Amino acid sequence: MRPHADDAVEDRAGVPGLRLAAPGAAALGGDMEGTGARAAGAAGDTAESALPRDRNQAILEAAKQVGAILKREGHPFALAGSVAVYAHGGTGNLQHDVDFCIRPEDADAVAGTLRAAGLSVFTPPEDWLLKAGCLGQQVDLIFELAHRPVDDELLRRAQELSVDSVRMPVLSPTDLLRGLLASFSEHHCDFGAVLPIARILRERVDWGLLRRECGREPMPAAFFFLLERLEVVAPPQAERSGEQS
Repeated sequence: MRPHADDAVEDRAGVPGLRLAAPGAAALGGDMEGTGARAAGAAGDTAESALPRDRNQAILEAAKQVGAILKREGHPFALAGSVAVYAHGGTGNLQHDVDFCIRPEDADAVAGTLRAAGLSVFTPPEDWLLKAGCLGQQVDLIFELAHRPVDDELLRRAQELSVDSVRMPVLSPTDLLRGLLASFSEHHCDFGAVLPIARILRERVDWGLLRRECGREPMPAAFFFLLERLEVVAPPQAERSGEQS
């Protein structure tokens, strides 16, 4: 899919204040010569001032906009990623994008809905997601999580929570951790990024289920060992019984 030529239009299809970053927008307001250039810079500054200056707030606003659009059109979905952790009580230190889970069979319909709302949507080389842009932020629309297609069962386990005053379905804590554990590999194994999330969500995660599903793989097994040594989670029952005998 290629981005539509009119993706940078403001206030389209009932999304108030929606403004997508246009190529070269960062150059507006710089050292430009000529009255026309100065006027363009002033216009760019005025429009940019409507966006949140704080990056975390900008990510939240993008999540709210996209979530509201998907809810309004009745698409099944669930918020994922760092914004989902935030909705479950995590810190406001969000990562670089917004993640939503959608079913593979809904991908084309979701893309059409977002385009109709004035968002740019394109297909990256990866065949398990779509990407969109909202309020200058990247939005990933994922239809495969933890090496499994997103399905009705996963979406039914989602919990409806408030995301900065907008209610929407949010992946369950166990499903959030399952996705993170499944992403560990010899090429990507950032325990430091996942450890704070495990601490925040530990009382609401089914650790026994995650051990059974992921614990035989070397990287998740190493992460479980780290969690046990840091007393984030208790060792498995068999290990505790062995220590007592």
